[in-house]
Amino acid sequence: MFIEFGIKDLVDILLVAFLLYKIYRLMKETGSLNIFIGVLIFLGVWVLVSQVLEMRLLGRIFDLLQSVGILALIVLFQEEIRRFLLTLGNHHHMRSFFRFLGGHKENTVGRADIMPLVMACINMSKQKVGALIVIEQEVPLNEFVRTGDVIDAAISQRLVENIFFKNSPLHDGAMIVSNNRIKAAGCILPVSHDLNIPRHLGLRHRAALGVSQVSDAIVIIVSEQTGAISLAHEGQFRLRLTAEELERELTRVKIIKR
Repeated sequence: MFIEFGIKDLVDILLVAFLLYKIYRLMKETGSLNIFIGVLIFLGVWVLVSQVLEMRLLGRIFDLLQSVGILALIVLFQEEIRRFLLTLGNHHHMRSFFRFLGGHKENTVGRADIMPLVMACINMSKQKVGALIVIEQEVPLNEFVRTGDVIDAAISQRLVENIFFKNSPLHDGAMIVSNNRIKAAGCILPVSHDLNIPRHLGLRHRAALGVSQVSDAIVIIVSEQTGAISLAHEGQFRLRLTAEELERELTRVKIIKR
């Protein structure tokens, strides 16, 4: 018998390879690679026992474990699944389509809107005052807002600096900006356990990366040790930004009017 191999089969193989590569990258970034490899080994042994060696008793046991294992994998990899779906939904054309259906209006942030944040970060950088500012985009951050104190105030340079003043009770948490207003301060963020984070970066940077991995938020970090200004977005860092670079990055932020 001759095996027919066409364009459809080639596309099928490439799509599966691309999917496996994306899963591998996601597991590596979240530190779950060893668990993923363990799951692959389990599946390989299951196929070997059930299909190749045809061991009925052991194969039956593996079949029972497999049926329960699907639910276990969903619970075990819930954060990774959420991030995968978030990445899928963050595609530009998908966002535009759903905004059209939902009637949401997208506005580009103007220079006057972001300059209070930029100037506050510059002053805090000079004085080596630590800060963590999360700018909400399309993914709501209500679960993190509830962990802090709701403020709901207009953005001003003085207010931002007072929130992160060293003697302020809110300075250790994160400030969340939503719809061009300070929504809350003193918020608790999920900490990333990515093993590729440079060791010289502290807890603020890990928290910034953590929230950028589970949402599309843009996060500004001011280091308390060095005064360096950094930015986290989509699970990636931009370190040691100048004032001009920070202003340019924040100008690209889209505010979705809901």
